[in-house]
Amino acid sequence: MLNPEEWFTEIVEDSGSAFSLRIKSKVHEEQTPYQSIEVYDTDGFGQLMVIDGFTMLSSRDNFLYHEMLAHPVLFTHQAPRHVAIIGGGDCGTLREVLKHQEVEVAVQIDIDERVTRVAEQFFPELTESNQDPRASLLFEDGIAWIRNVENASLDVIIIDSTDPVGPAEGLFTADFYRDCLAALAPGGLLVQQSESPLYHMEIIRGMYADLTSAGFADRRTLFFPQAIYPSGWWSATMAAKDSSLDDWRREAAEARGFATKYYNAAMHQAALAAPQFFLDAMAEAPPPV
Repeated sequence: MLNPEEWFTEIVEDSGSAFSLRIKSKVHEEQTPYQSIEVYDTDGFGQLMVIDGFTMLSSRDNFLYHEMLAHPVLFTHQAPRHVAIIGGGDCGTLREVLKHQEVEVAVQIDIDERVTRVAEQFFPELTESNQDPRASLLFEDGIAWIRNVENASLDVIIIDSTDPVGPAEGLFTADFYRDCLAALAPGGLLVQQSESPLYHMEIIRGMYADLTSAGFADRRTLFFPQAIYPSGWWSATMAAKDSSLDDWRREAAEARGFATKYYNAAMHQAALAAPQFFLDAMAEAPPPV
């Protein structure tokens, strides 16, 4: 019988499943005005950040999520110069965005500064680009920031949020997507983490319906593994303001002048291939908006 004190376990009641990591110790715990943050030292996945009881990132596998949230959308946009990241307080996505030399400005807007400060302490590899002169870190409500930003001022919006509950719930709505559409310049793109295709199809279908309602011209979901997230299989959904997502800068991706662990041009193409059950679900009548 396993000693429960030696394991961190996230239970997913709806799916009848759970994910566990053997822990050495809890190295940090705090309650912020917005959420609880815990950090564990694990036996095989390095440091583990947990927010409100849900796994957020580990030292071992965070590169999968951060690379797939940043590089496909940036290599799909024809000239990504101005980028906004909504959420992303651990700064891993910001680090990947700033690997693209054509990016001139990257603004990260996260409501909870403590996530960034905890990441600086326990995941310094993720925050190593925070001092890049192109980076700007704001600690405020990302929904309000997008609503008030100058129209047509952004090339890419990356929504690096937690699950659609609590502070992140408003990031999965048609009203928010309309504000994003207005903030995007012609040719602009949005990408948002979109949960597990195995467990959360209704969330993804709702996103597609809301993005269409908001006026986006095209949508496409990327699929990739993520060991510490429910089901071990995750997704990110891209949306184009006024263009098709079929064309992306393959040659630029192949010739990229920076290191990655997962992303390359072949993985970009592969991630765009949708399983049949996903296609079937998307062909059904959309959920009510």
